[in-house]
Amino acid sequence: MITAWMGIVLGFGGIILGQILEGGEMKQLMQPTAETTVLDVGVDEVSHGEGGGQSGCTTHNFLEERYPWPERLTALGLHDGARFRMRYPRIAYVQGDACALPFPDASFDVVHSNAVIEHVGGRERQAVFVREALRVGRRVFLTTPNRWFPVEVHTRLPLVHWLPESLAGRAYDVVGKSWARDNHLLGPADFRSLFPGAVEIRNLGMTLVAIT
Repeated sequence: MITAWMGIVLGFGGIILGQILEGGEMKQLMQPTAETTVLDVGVDEVSHGEGGGQSGCTTHNFLEERYPWPERLTALGLHDGARFRMRYPRIAYVQGDACALPFPDASFDVVHSNAVIEHVGGRERQAVFVREALRVGRRVFLTTPNRWFPVEVHTRLPLVHWLPESLAGRAYDVVGKSWARDNHLLGPADFRSLFPGAVEIRNLGMTLVAIT
């Protein structure tokens, strides 16, 4: 029963993600056009609809699947990009570090990143991630799972991420998800504190969106 409930919750989360990226928040708030240059930070070799990664996520590279002007997209990831280029031949791919972006200041109209910031390290690294996004983009659109949502979306475990870090880590070990120790989740106040200037934080329940 609990497993079924979590499946419903996370399935609804996928609908929210689609609304954010495809029709709703990004298009309405950032208003991209065929001339808008967009950098997507943190793309994966495993693409949308393909199972992969330790969490079994199937929503990687959602923006690349749905964005109407792929020639205006630049994607950045840690991998060599061979599989990515095969699937998205119209999108420029750059291998690089999200905390040391290999681009000059103000290179892009929009820097987009979906659920990457919680994977780059602790608060210091997360602050660097935000500063780099702000440096190379005239505007940013960043999302991350909400720490205060009762299901931890990477592991699909309820409430464990609300425990003290040491106890949560032990729980992840017990269920064979030790990799989740490296996730650093953010609540709305945490997310806002990473931005040195004005930012709008939208709380969609399971997902937080930061917009400048």
